[in-house]
Amino acid sequence: MELLSGGALAWQQYRSLLRKNATLTWRHRRSAALQLFSSLVFIFLIFCIDRAVRSRFSYTTAYRNVPDPEPLVAPPIPPCEDKFFIKSPCYDFLWSDGGSARVGALVDAIRRNNPGRPIPPEKVKGFRTSDEVDAWLFANPMRCPGALHFQDLSPTQIKYGIQTNSTPVARRGTYEDPTFKFQIPLQVAAEREMARLLIGDPNFSWTVGFKEFAHPATETFSTIAQAGPTFFLAIAMFGFVFQISALVTEKELKLRQAMSIMGLYESAYWLSWFTWEAFLTLLSALFTVLFGMMFQFDFFLKNSSGILFLLFFLFQLNMFCLHDIHIRHESSIRPSATTVGFAIFIIGFLTQLVTTFGFPYSSSYQKSYRIVWSLFPPDVFAKGLDILGRATATPEDKGISWNQRGKCQSFETDCVITIDDIYKWLISTFFLWFVLAIYFDNIIPNVNGVRKSVFYFLMPSYWTGKGGKMQEGGLFSFFGSSRPADDATPTDEDVLAEESLVKEQAANNEIDPGVAVQIRGLRKTYPGSFSMGCCKCRTTKPFHSVKGLWVNLEKDQLFCLLGPNGAGKTTTISCLTGITPITGGDVLIYGHSVRTTAGMSNIRRMIGVCPQFDILWDALTAKEHMELFASIKGLPPATIKSVAEQSLAQVKLSQAANVRAGSYSGGMKRRLSVAIALIGDPKLVFLDEPTTGMDPITRRHVWDIIEDAKKGRAIVLTTHSMEEADILSDRIAIMAKGKLRCIGTSIRLKSKFGTGYIANVNFSGNGHIQSPNVNSNTEAPVNPNIEAVKWFFKERLDVDPKEESRTFLTFVIPHQKEPLLTRFFGELQDREGEFGISDIQLGLTTLEEVFLNIAKQAELESSTAEGTLVTLNLSSGSSIQIPKGARFVGIPGTETEAHPRGVMVEVYWDQDDNGSLCISGHSDEIPVPASVELRRPSSLSRRASTGRGGLVGYIIDPNQVP
Repeated sequence: MELLSGGALAWQQYRSLLRKNATLTWRHRRSAALQLFSSLVFIFLIFCIDRAVRSRFSYTTAYRNVPDPEPLVAPPIPPCEDKFFIKSPCYDFLWSDGGSARVGALVDAIRRNNPGRPIPPEKVKGFRTSDEVDAWLFANPMRCPGALHFQDLSPTQIKYGIQTNSTPVARRGTYEDPTFKFQIPLQVAAEREMARLLIGDPNFSWTVGFKEFAHPATETFSTIAQAGPTFFLAIAMFGFVFQISALVTEKELKLRQAMSIMGLYESAYWLSWFTWEAFLTLLSALFTVLFGMMFQFDFFLKNSSGILFLLFFLFQLNMFCLHDIHIRHESSIRPSATTVGFAIFIIGFLTQLVTTFGFPYSSSYQKSYRIVWSLFPPDVFAKGLDILGRATATPEDKGISWNQRGKCQSFETDCVITIDDIYKWLISTFFLWFVLAIYFDNIIPNVNGVRKSVFYFLMPSYWTGKGGKMQEGGLFSFFGSSRPADDATPTDEDVLAEESLVKEQAANNEIDPGVAVQIRGLRKTYPGSFSMGCCKCRTTKPFHSVKGLWVNLEKDQLFCLLGPNGAGKTTTISCLTGITPITGGDVLIYGHSVRTTAGMSNIRRMIGVCPQFDILWDALTAKEHMELFASIKGLPPATIKSVAEQSLAQVKLSQAANVRAGSYSGGMKRRLSVAIALIGDPKLVFLDEPTTGMDPITRRHVWDIIEDAKKGRAIVLTTHSMEEADILSDRIAIMAKGKLRCIGTSIRLKSKFGTGYIANVNFSGNGHIQSPNVNSNTEAPVNPNIEAVKWFFKERLDVDPKEESRTFLTFVIPHQKEPLLTRFFGELQDREGEFGISDIQLGLTTLEEVFLNIAKQAELESSTAEGTLVTLNLSSGSSIQIPKGARFVGIPGTETEAHPRGVMVEVYWDQDDNGSLCISGHSDEIPVPASVELRRPSSLSRRASTGRGGLVGYIIDPNQVP
């Protein structure tokens, strides 16, 4: 099947990833709806703030244009309780009559005829003179808002005066004007009733009205301009957290890495994300404008809808790119996505607050300040809202039309930036942040330490795609140099022969057509680190994970790589798949080098990977996974659905093809991962523990799939199941401590590294065995056949049974006895009837035993090389420090006349649950043989590194011990 390539493949990957993003958004539609309609909540909050502000300024017309003021006609005398800061009981007004009887009737008329509210008699208080009124007011402060003083001069003339406190007071931000609230109502009431009294007509009409002068708004305030920047920034941040969370998930779960290994173009990945996020941003900006119109804001109704939409759209797009810079290079991002979003919001809030006060968009500031300030999108966004808000600050303002976006507005006395300039800044900063995001994505090391050169874009190889090397380590790695790994010559003859063959082919530049992968001295070293703390520096040593591998992986074969945890298996596969850059050596996969970008790009088109941990989207179905990876791999569009169905049928997932992967069991997820690895007919497949979590029936079925998949391709398998390795593998290699320890077929490894042969002898029936009587002290009869067979093995081969029961015996026969086996088992078979034997089985030791022996030997070598000291407690009660892994150890200070050379012990070692060597026992103290060359190290007198103190034993060469 011919796969797509070039532009056709990039377009197919782009469409499939866009479909994936749309599907995930629909599956998480609650979050999507919350993201899109969050603007409704924030605009409602702005609406509430606007109504509160309007209520706060309702007492004044300073914020409104007043072309025709409403008259204040016949204002009534208010109750005294309406005055700010009044004490009870209080009086509506006081009066003095100067001793005139007509004044009392005049005051009664004022009380009765007060518009809208007759004043009760007890709410007024009269005095004879104004001095008495002053005395009362002085003695009773804050109990009356004003007083009237009358003088009856003649039948046609009455003189009066008004006494009020003209000082304005404020309560809760609202000012009280005593002139209009108390003085004028008292004046109008007194003159009205005086006129009626003097002309003798109690129904005389006396109407007085007051108007303020017509005036424009002397103060302007726009809720959108003042509070809008913060709330609209919150809208952008709110939706932005949802947008970024999907990117965080794909990076944290290594979904993007899995797609890249399968051949995904970076351009297709980021373009699909940008397209989808731009679409969501477009909808969010559109809803923001519509909701603003729904709440009848003049800001949204009078300003051009196109201007508003473009401003919100460009701003939110900028914020997406700004946060994308952080997401691309952050390796630990689950908590930081919201943390950095919150930090950007706080910084944006503070800078927007400064912007609303005029900095730096004024001619009084240097232009360089405006340039630097405008690089942060929230700042120019806040200025845009300020201009648009001031254009609709009063009901008579008409706003800004689309044609006026490039002009300074009439209300701007110091115009240095227009709406058009703000658009240009937002577009420019969008491209700036977008390019920087791509640049940082390439030069900042990812979680695996992979990065490109700081000046990669200046290299022709980057633009032509013909070369270019990946680098590792930080941008400023001053402590990157490290001691080279130990490349000692292998001790195993098979590993040495393999290494010699690969080196010869590499030296002659010989290409073997039967080899799929050629590993040439692969080395991987993780550099040490250097950190400075409080008054101290801390360094860690480099770690050599892989120490020079020379291996050929042949076509049409399954190569099994075994090893304990930390052996370097996963690192090796990571190097082969391009996840981790190699430190030294090279790997050729079908002739393409993993060291070059172009070579790795070609390699990823021909490999399939089943990672150790399932890398799947919980919200996508198995069918959607298969179609996505088939598209990424480059299968022709017409075949994608049929290939996906066939692949799912192979792994028995047809019935669950439309079920989301999040509800799969562990075994079902592994089967899906295997199906993904084999899609697109890859030439090289990496299977990292593919059958973990499967039941035995399904595991056997997957084994059959893997066995069939070997035809026409090479497969690299890692597993902890020795049975799986034994059945599937054509060749097996065991790694330990970063080195290849052995290589060959399963039979070869068993015969070479196993303890020998295993013989199982089964007996027919129970013979003479009787069940013992638990209530009796008599011993149960012994089966004479079992004893006879035991004697037969002991007498002929000198071996004792390893396991024994009433129906079978198990013997381990060393390799040295191999010449005797043919005659021995022939005689044993002839005497089956005599011994009551029903079955005889002979086989090599298990692969698991080989694995344990190799791992133990590697741990022994590593411990010896490192010189680690452990404590050995002797039978005499004393203790010494001995090198870890040492077999024969001399005890210093034990020289006597009887033992002039001192004594030694043989130490027995075993492995704990973590695979580390531990002392299982030791022999009795014996004299050091005369054949041993005594070479006590200079460190003999030093204390143990554990701090316990004690002498250090010296190593004795086992070859010198008879």
